[in-house]
Amino acid sequence: MTSKQKKVLYRIIIATICIVAVSLICSYFRLNKWIEIILYLIPYFIIGYDILKKAGKGIVNRQVFDENFLMAVATVGAMLLGDFKEGVAVMLFYQIGELFQSCAVGKSRKNIAALMDIRPDYANVMIDGQIQQVEPDEVEIGTEIIVNPGEKVPIDGVITEGNTTLNTSALTGESVPRSAKCGEEVISGCINMTGVIRLKTTREFGDSTVSKILDLVENSSMKKSRSENFITKFARYYTPAVCYSALALAVLPPIVSLILGMSPNYQMWIIRALTFLVISCPCALVISIPLSFFGGIGCASSNGILVKGSNYLEALADTKYMVFDKTGTLTKGVFEVNGVYPETGYTDKDLLYYAAYAESASSHPISISLRKAYGEKLNLEHVNGIKEIAGHGVHAVVDGKAVYAGNSKLMKENHFAIAREHEEGTVVYVAIDGNYAGCITIADVIKPTSKDVMQGLKKSGITTVMLTGDTKKTAEDVAVQVGVDMVKSELLPGDKVAEVEALLEKKQKKEKLAFVGDGINDAPVLSRADIGIAMGALGSDAAIEAADVVLMDDDPAKIALAMKISKKTLHIVKENIVFALAVKAICLLLGALGIANMWVAIFADVGVMVIAVVNATRALRIQS
Repeated sequence: MTSKQKKVLYRIIIATICIVAVSLICSYFRLNKWIEIILYLIPYFIIGYDILKKAGKGIVNRQVFDENFLMAVATVGAMLLGDFKEGVAVMLFYQIGELFQSCAVGKSRKNIAALMDIRPDYANVMIDGQIQQVEPDEVEIGTEIIVNPGEKVPIDGVITEGNTTLNTSALTGESVPRSAKCGEEVISGCINMTGVIRLKTTREFGDSTVSKILDLVENSSMKKSRSENFITKFARYYTPAVCYSALALAVLPPIVSLILGMSPNYQMWIIRALTFLVISCPCALVISIPLSFFGGIGCASSNGILVKGSNYLEALADTKYMVFDKTGTLTKGVFEVNGVYPETGYTDKDLLYYAAYAESASSHPISISLRKAYGEKLNLEHVNGIKEIAGHGVHAVVDGKAVYAGNSKLMKENHFAIAREHEEGTVVYVAIDGNYAGCITIADVIKPTSKDVMQGLKKSGITTVMLTGDTKKTAEDVAVQVGVDMVKSELLPGDKVAEVEALLEKKQKKEKLAFVGDGINDAPVLSRADIGIAMGALGSDAAIEAADVVLMDDDPAKIALAMKISKKTLHIVKENIVFALAVKAICLLLGALGIANMWVAIFADVGVMVIAVVNATRALRIQS
């Protein structure tokens, strides 16, 4: 509990003790009416002075109709009519409900507050031979900073010295630490777990990943869902309407009774009107619905899913089309050797050996994948005369033998007869010492969860589409393996936008289209889709700026979890709306007819609010 919540709790306890004591005194002793009023006013002011103060400020500021005004009028009216115990009880139970709601909000903030712990307090900078702690926003680009074990990485940068293990759980929701070595880029917000490292900053603090993420989360509550906007507008008209209805209930029946020559019974109708006011308080709706969405956003953030607003969380539940980029989204975006096909007289190891050495001077992803597949440290004394042949491959001399490694065009131009051409993925053909030696196939690896995600989406009735700039053959192979419904290949970024536009025209008005991309090349499409989801966006400016939902790692399974959180949150919201309106409608009718007393009114207000808030907190506990 916060100090403010503890103060309210102490007031509730003291007021409860006072009410019990005053009730016992009034039961055993015959007291003067004025003494009884003074005794009951003590617990009333202890528990309700802040509500009366807020109601007074609202009247002065011409913002009269809110829950504070309703509680003030109802309780003061009950006290003036001699229902002292009921008047104090209404205020007491209202404050208990408010405390409960405050604790629930605090709990829902817990997950986001944990994310906020990624905010760094300082950066270690070497000044005149001494390490000094400075404010992160004072550090310029290119400055070397030191991060000790247990400290947060304050600013994005590249490791210039040292190796370590990083805890990225606050950013990605993944508990498994990742290793980082010299030359690798490190983003702010991670926690350094083992070794001391030096970083050369690549951004200012205001442009760093941690700043952008914090800004995204802090502003997520500003973009309201349709449900929240409905309740805000509803309360704006509902509260004045019930106030005037209560006034009419207090005034019109006595007037009609007088006209008909009957007793006006003012006190009875005023009590009914006050009961009507207490019942009508819209707290259950006004509090529980934003709390449900806040809980859903908090649950998502704890799982490494950042949602920019409750409107996007709500829209996910209406998704009909899920459009995917291929590279970096459904695949890892990392080339790996997936097949070695040597000719007679050569082994797999021979082919990888000569290809790796021939490609040893290149930083191309294909060259890196060949060296990785070879798996041994290269001794560059074995190779010389490396020559890159643009668009074809490379030529080099390895162990005194002329080696050609590249595509089929390279082989044909140098008169090497390919025994059998391969079509899967990228193919590197190798010729050694004047003879065709075989080929190595390289492909982008499909993520292990991609297929399961597609199956789950199809079961939910969602149409899956893959848009890629890759070749038709490669795209179709990936599409078959993961199981997408439609595939479009060889597309430029502008073509992807056109394809999304066509799907947007095809869908129904209430249906939504979500685009899932890597957030760098796909920024135009992310912006155009109803919901833009950035995959593998850790440290990507384009993703955080263009996307509506940012997945802090590159696991497609998080999409299914995000949709589950969306649907469960929306279900909870609808439950609260139906429950609160139904109970209040029944109790308002009973109150107007005189069947419901002030205790029923307390349940219809505080009881319904507590039940709705408890239900709303379920959004925090949605499991994958």
